[in-house]
Amino acid sequence: MTERERSFEAKFAHDAEMQFKAEMRRNKLLAEWAAALLGKSEEDAAAYVKEVIRSDFEEAGDEDVYRKLSTDLGDRVSEVDLRARMVVALTEAKAQLLSET
Repeated sequence: MTERERSFEAKFAHDAEMQFKAEMRRNKLLAEWAAALLGKSEEDAAAYVKEVIRSDFEEAGDEDVYRKLSTDLGDRVSEVDLRARMVVALTEAKAQLLSET
């Protein structure tokens, strides 16, 4: 393997790791937001964050997290607003991660 190939492989691995971390951070931010809407106590909110993060491992993509939040929030938030919040939370998560490095 050439130095160039190793460099591309390292960048790919780093990008994949950063995307994973951003998605997990997004899930945490979304769970905290949803917990507040649901009126959860601090202790219950911490447990809820773990539930939402676990829900992301059900299938590839974001639909598992969307379903979890949509089911839990019911009619408190529309589909459009929830999906928009997911996009905003991912952007916020990426910004937080970049500021930490």
